[in-house]
Amino acid sequence: MDTHYVYIIYSERLDIYYKGYTQYPEKRLFEHNNGMSRFTKGKGLWKMVYLESFKTRKEALIRERQLKRVNHKYLIWLFQQDTNLLNK
Repeated sequence: MDTHYVYIIYSERLDIYYKGYTQYPEKRLFEHNNGMSRFTKGKGLWKMVYLESFKTRKEALIRERQLKRVNHKYLIWLFQQDTNLLNK
């Protein structure tokens, strides 16, 4: 069974977050940092700050959509939660 991920990356240079979906988080971060993503190209070095896993693509895409609508305060709270695989 494949694992699906929702991730959030952060550009310190521009103080912005990008939220996305992938099955390969490490590869995706590499792509963001090497100009292979249209929306993040040229916006600085990206750091992964949040990673959450799901059993299905559908669940992950629903969660990605939810995260694209949340505010900065919620994101800061979210990064500290147990759902963040980067905390484990």
